[in-house]
This record gives sequence, C-alpha cells and structure tokens, in this order.
Amino acid sequence: MSINRLRLVQQKETAIAKQQRRSLLLARIGLLDQRECDPGLEEAVKTIIYTAPRTEIKELQQVRDALIHKFSKEFAKDAIENESNVVPDKVMKRLSSAPPSNELVSLYLKEIARAYSVPFSELSDNDNEDESRDDNDEDDNPSGGEKEKERRLSNLPSPETAPKSPIAVMAPNPTTDNPSPSVKLDSNTSAKVNSEISKAKQSNSKAKKDEQELDALRKRFEALRK
Repeated sequence: MSINRLRLVQQKETAIAKQQRRSLLLARIGLLDQRECDPGLEEAVKTIIYTAPRTEIKELQQVRDALIHKFSKEFAKDAIENESNVVPDKVMKRLSSAPPSNELVSLYLKEIARAYSVPFSELSDNDNEDESRDDNDEDDNPSGGEKEKERRLSNLPSPETAPKSPIAVMAPNPTTDNPSPSVKLDSNTSAKVNSEISKAKQSNSKAKKDEQELDALRKRFEALRK
C-alpha cells in the first residue's frame, strides 16, 4: 500500500511540474509575439541565431529563420556578429574553430617522438638528456611502479568472486589402489593445451606492455597541460 501511495504522489508531482513548464512556455511564447524582442529573451534568441549555422540540426535552422523574419535583419546581423556581446562566452569557446598554438603542437609531437623513439627535428639533445635522467630517476625510485602494480592487483576480482570456467575437469576420488589420482591427457591434447597457455601468456605480456606505454604517454600529456 505504501509503495502505491508513493508512486501516486510521485505521479502527481510530475504532472504538476509539467503543467508549470507548459504555463512558463506559453508565457514566453506570448513575449515572442511582440514586435520587439523582450530583454529577458534577447540572450536566448541571439544565441540561437548565432549557433544555428554552426550546427547540423535542421530544426534549429528553421527556428533561426523564423526568428530572423520576426525581429528583422538588423537584429539578426547584430546577433551573427555579436556586436553587443550577448552570446555567452561558453558557447563562443565551444563553437570556436581556432587551431592550437604552434608551441602546444610542438610539445605534443616531442612527447610522441620520445614515447616511440622516433627521430624528430625539434627534439634537441637537451630534451633527450632530460628524458634519460627521468628514466634513471624512475629506476632508482621504483616505488611509483610498485604502487601502480599494487593498485591494479587490488582491482582484480578475488578467486571466490571471479567467474568460473563453464568446463571443469574434476580428478577422481582417491582410493586404496590410487591414493593420488590425476587427470591424464593424451599427447595431442596436452600439446594443444600448452600451446594455448603460451599464446595466452604472450598476448597478456603484449597487452601489459602496450598499457604501460599508453600510461607513460598519458602522464606526459598531463604534464604538458599543467
């Protein structure tokens, strides 16, 4: 009973919120019917006019055309050029197509060249010495790598919670004739199992190496951003 009553109260609150939203929209639509744009809606209207050509939303373009037809071309020109600085700075930054600076691009390329040992014209000898010095410091103080290893091991599931294999081979129960039983496989099956185990180890080692290289590259990029 209590669950049903709570659901009923929630439905009533949702209906009231929708009704209030409709009333607010109707009131604002009435403001748009005026000949001059209301100051409270000027920012929203000019933002739509400014952003619509920079998006691929067909409906937003239609709304923009209707607003331009409603509030004259001079109003639209002011919104497109943002002469009155009404369009929010956040929108301007998101829609900006300015390329990154040459210094930032050069830093990114240097870090990529260091990570993959690729020759790069802007990578000087001093940069290489700094890189080798950092590597030596990491070798002298391997605590960071040990902590990272412990963190990754702690994220692994425990044997109790780890998913079990759908196929399980149980050894026979011990008897007086065979006190220590074991599962014996033929030579072909044993060779296949050993091959699969070696492949799995190789793939795991390769994935671990790639992950370490990616982590190192991410750390360098984070250092560049700072």
